[in-house]
Amino acid sequence: MVSRRLLKIAQAIREVVSNAIVMDLHDPRIENATVTYVEVSGDMRRARVHVSVMGDEKKQKRCIHGLQHAAGFLQRKIGNRIDTRYTPRLEFTLDEGIQHSLEIQQLLGELLPDRKDQDLDPVTQPDDDYRQQRQEENN
Repeated sequence: MVSRRLLKIAQAIREVVSNAIVMDLHDPRIENATVTYVEVSGDMRRARVHVSVMGDEKKQKRCIHGLQHAAGFLQRKIGNRIDTRYTPRLEFTLDEGIQHSLEIQQLLGELLPDRKDQDLDPVTQPDDDYRQQRQEENN
């Protein structure tokens, strides 16, 4: 079981790296990158940062390489944010979960019949029926 402290540190690392990607890193290799989650080792000496990158395999590899190049800068920012004996050494790995889910969604869209001809959204339909019944009862 992961301790609460490790979860807090992982969340802080995720926030620092995410903000740095958006605000501080101006490397053109690091585009369309999203930090999905962070795993911190039990001794807090290593942190594996899982990053989702939209684009082809070449762009993904370039982005991971750019993040590894900026690891020292990011570790310094993390060291300023968290108060621990050691600042975790960052390892960046590609998280293909989001890309995989988009591919599955695209395949399902191709396999399932087109539902554009249906005007009603299944989520809002019961509410609309209920409103209509209430209006008929009041009239």
